[in-house]
Amino acid sequence: MKKILIVAPAWVGDMVMAQTLFKNIKGHQPQAVLDLLAPPWTAEIAQKMPEVNAIHILPLAHGIFGLKKRWQIGRALRHQQYDEAIVLPNSWKSALIPWFAGIPVRSGFQGEMRFGLLNDRRRLDKQALPLMIERFMILGQASDQPLSKPYPRPRLSASPEAAQSLMQELGLDPQVPSIALCPGAEYGPAKRWPSEHYASLAQLLRNQGYQICLMGSKKDEAIANEIKARSGVECHNLCGRTGLNQAVDILAAMTAVVSNDSGLMHIAAALDKPMVAIYGSSSTAFTPPLSDRVKILNLALPCSPCFQRECPLEHLNCLKQISPISVLTALQTMLKEESRLR
Repeated sequence: MKKILIVAPAWVGDMVMAQTLFKNIKGHQPQAVLDLLAPPWTAEIAQKMPEVNAIHILPLAHGIFGLKKRWQIGRALRHQQYDEAIVLPNSWKSALIPWFAGIPVRSGFQGEMRFGLLNDRRRLDKQALPLMIERFMILGQASDQPLSKPYPRPRLSASPEAAQSLMQELGLDPQVPSIALCPGAEYGPAKRWPSEHYASLAQLLRNQGYQICLMGSKKDEAIANEIKARSGVECHNLCGRTGLNQAVDILAAMTAVVSNDSGLMHIAAALDKPMVAIYGSSSTAFTPPLSDRVKILNLALPCSPCFQRECPLEHLNCLKQISPISVLTALQTMLKEESRLR
């Protein structure tokens, strides 16, 4: 029985997509034991993945080196006797703990010159592996072994009972059709559809009888309050009021989702919810939502994708020119088609 430690990503969306690796390993090695090393915020998502056996918490914030803490964690993991470590982040520091833990096989891409820390060091061919999930999955098998298609997709486990109880606690009616609006994007403003557009959409949806849930982290609370005020209709601001594992349960109970390219977008896709995903500065060619129930709105302007945190041209036309009516139309069309096929 092979025992594998996977150093997980620190971004929520990347953590969701990493489940393709876990599924791929389990597909080839059903008896393999998969443990994760993850920061607290992505560990909550991993709790919804049945392939994961155990999760070790890395209590360090984004960008913190913490050499002593990494050494302590590595030494504490020695008794686990892992056969292999797979390091998904490309940073030098992310490869330290498996090395400190004395894990005999340590796999990952070369990244930041990780000679010695990784002894199964791979060269990344971005043209051969254009998708992030392909880059994750290949680390779980021999580099010369082709990836099997169709690729597995992330699928998170949700609790309908927990969702109903939590919605009632937060002042929502579980019996009313609900739309989740996800206006945040941790990466930066160039991935955020304007708040005035979200407000207009909230008004249109509320007038059609939908319950509106604004979802995101504590950092998104202010923009959600702005959307709520601009809309002039009842909206439930849940930003920062739930943990990520609770957000999974609530999103699973939604009728549909409208989201920027964000971690919540990938969560909604992994729950197979009907969704309109709005893309501006980023591209679906690398990290698309992995679901067939998604309508992607992307204007493909000459200046995009720029992959910048803020619009370098200072106009944000790639997002501003996506109108609330176009989002509403895409959402209505999708829901009507699904209703017809039932």
